[in-house]
Amino acid sequence: MEYKRYAVYYTPSDEGLARFGADWLGWDIARGEPADQPEIAGLPAPLAELTESPRPYGFHATIKPPFRLAPDQAEDALFTAFDRLCTQMPAAIVDGLELAALGRFLALVPRGDATKLQGVAAMTVETLDSFRAPPTEAELAKRRAAGLSDRQEALLERWGYPYVMDEFRFHMTLSSKLPKDRIEPVKAVLAQQLDGLVPEPFTLDGLSLVGEGEDGFFHLIQRHTFPA
Repeated sequence: MEYKRYAVYYTPSDEGLARFGADWLGWDIARGEPADQPEIAGLPAPLAELTESPRPYGFHATIKPPFRLAPDQAEDALFTAFDRLCTQMPAAIVDGLELAALGRFLALVPRGDATKLQGVAAMTVETLDSFRAPPTEAELAKRRAAGLSDRQEALLERWGYPYVMDEFRFHMTLSSKLPKDRIEPVKAVLAQQLDGLVPEPFTLDGLSLVGEGEDGFFHLIQRHTFPA
């Protein structure tokens, strides 16, 4: 398969959590195919509508944001560099993950000190940066339209994305941007669905290299578990 963009994600190693995420969002990134979304009582709208925007990305946490391959780089070299990076990376452990509203999105976020998660992300962004093509003017304009701080603008210019390094926040998105009156009803249903599925403590034990296909959906290319 040919890919338009690449990214480095965390995708769950726990089969139960991975299966839940695929079914909830309607896209199985590991298999590269749609997943049947369940009918769940209590939701204020069809699940497909509530999860439309995160669906193409699959259930994940972004570690290195999507990027086009630099003209002077080859896909095989990226694969090799990713393999090497994963052999050097320590696991990152936090107390757990909890369901939270990030603005009007729902996501799983870390509970406890997330410094080590930020370290994994920073090392990944920096190590693989030579493979990233510079953002286009349209891509820069899209990022700036959200309204960036001076620090975020500096990160955008240096790394091609404003929410990396000290601005990075680990999160696993579970909804589209919701109307305010839908946030709590969806959160309540999600909390029930997630009960017993999220491991405590939570260990980021590996990374996934993914690619955006011509279909606009992200597909798992390879996942590596960090050395014990």
